[in-house]
Amino acid sequence: MGVKEIFTQSTLAKYGKAISATPREVIFNHNLILSAALYAMAGIPLCWDQGSTSTIPSLPGFQHFFGLTSSAKEIKNFVSLVYIGCGVGAGLSFFINDKIGRLWSLRLYMAIWILGQLIATAAPNLACLYASRIISGFGIGPLTVIGPVALAEIAPTEIRGLITAWFTIVLLMALFVAAFTVFGAYTNMAATRLQYQVVWFSPCIFLCFCIAGSFFVCESPRWLFLRRRHDEGIKMLTKLRGLPADHPRVAIEIRDIEESISHEMADFEPGPGGHKPFARLTGLLRETFLVPANLRRVQQAMVSYALAQLSGANAVTSYFIPILKIIGIASSKNASHSLFLSCMYSMAKFFFTVIASFFFIDALGRRKSLFVGIIIQMCSDIYIGVYIKYNQAGHVSNAASQAAIAAIFLHGFGYAVGLLILPYVFGGEIWPNRIRSFGAAITQCFHWLFYYGVSAGFPSILSSMDNWGAFLFFAGWCFIALIYVFLMVPEISGLSVEEIDDLFKGPWFNAYRRSKTPTIIASSDCEDSIVEQSMTKHTDNGKDVTEVKA
Repeated sequence: MGVKEIFTQSTLAKYGKAISATPREVIFNHNLILSAALYAMAGIPLCWDQGSTSTIPSLPGFQHFFGLTSSAKEIKNFVSLVYIGCGVGAGLSFFINDKIGRLWSLRLYMAIWILGQLIATAAPNLACLYASRIISGFGIGPLTVIGPVALAEIAPTEIRGLITAWFTIVLLMALFVAAFTVFGAYTNMAATRLQYQVVWFSPCIFLCFCIAGSFFVCESPRWLFLRRRHDEGIKMLTKLRGLPADHPRVAIEIRDIEESISHEMADFEPGPGGHKPFARLTGLLRETFLVPANLRRVQQAMVSYALAQLSGANAVTSYFIPILKIIGIASSKNASHSLFLSCMYSMAKFFFTVIASFFFIDALGRRKSLFVGIIIQMCSDIYIGVYIKYNQAGHVSNAASQAAIAAIFLHGFGYAVGLLILPYVFGGEIWPNRIRSFGAAITQCFHWLFYYGVSAGFPSILSSMDNWGAFLFFAGWCFIALIYVFLMVPEISGLSVEEIDDLFKGPWFNAYRRSKTPTIIASSDCEDSIVEQSMTKHTDNGKDVTEVKA
């Protein structure tokens, strides 16, 4: 693919075409924009936590009060305990999200995170600080479920990718803003408790404004239809679309939502005398784990989250300063330089993610992006591991040291292009409507508990493998990820839900042979109907098969 095609076929170009072909009332709708912006704020707590906990232990005020340094072993519990709360909270969120709605769930989880932050701010000792970390996790985990789900439910089909991408953008913005906040506290504040307290307290003010603002935005119409509040659902949908209910486009969307909900009710509603909550949960479990195509989705999502963590990407972020010390760049005497590098790394990850979203994921496709990103990560891991081994054995050149810093940044770029796609993009795209909320909850629960295991175990991995072996360990998992992607990850870019569903049927270990590529997509709008026509081509047992769907 040439440079011209990368730009013309990028996500940005496709968004531009979709926007130009969609009624202006749908795109330039202040209700939609404000509601989507608010739901995207669910991403702030996760990466604010990541960006601050990796650097706060370098603050003298924190070190003096809690008696901790920035070494990997000492900050292990401080960094990792939050993910226990994330995992449990994400799993339990399923029972709340569909019960009280998207907005009240958002308010509840934000309030829980604020409570955890306030407890951390006032914590008199380490035990209280660790408890606050778990409480904060009970807010972070569910927010990573409700944010993407709500954005997908309120977004128009034409710009759903753009709207749901806001969550990821907010994640990475929070990461580097948190890192710069810590850096600012270090350079401009005295070494007192206030030096770290301002880092934990300041985002609480913004989230309080978000909670207040949530009373002026729109609830998910799909959830209202699910709760059989049809009139309210129609009213909310017309506000989000900026068009009357009898407009053909809105009428078709209402019909599709009602048909989807009716199908779900037919599958999960209990029979006469059945206990509704238990029967619905039983139906969801049966649908998720006994239908082979859905069981493959569970497997795909969980393995994806595991491989993303085992590549070492988030371990590098969480233990960035300890890793700089291992490389030989950071020390207690140049903490300012270490914090500055952490800020630059966080900001770089933000721009890497934006670049990957616009010019890799759709322009190259999911599989090619994964291959490129994983190979970059694997090479970076190998170089860092070899450099650390030689650095521990004796003197290394300054050029090699600078290359090691560059390798860490390349590692972040490879993650943004590759294994960040596998869990987050695939995890959002592969679920059918009937089990989307449940599937997101259980896989996020697994994700955060696995994240805790890797995060808590990283200092032990470093010490047991003499530091350098840890990065070769991560490189080995990147190689396994390459094999996994080649055999089991289909190309799903640009496909409808029905086409994606077909890809998850059949043997597990030749999914790449069933990958489909949309070749023609055309649509026309008229007063009474919208006709969509697509043609896809895929390979089945070595033969090219063309399907035409109208």
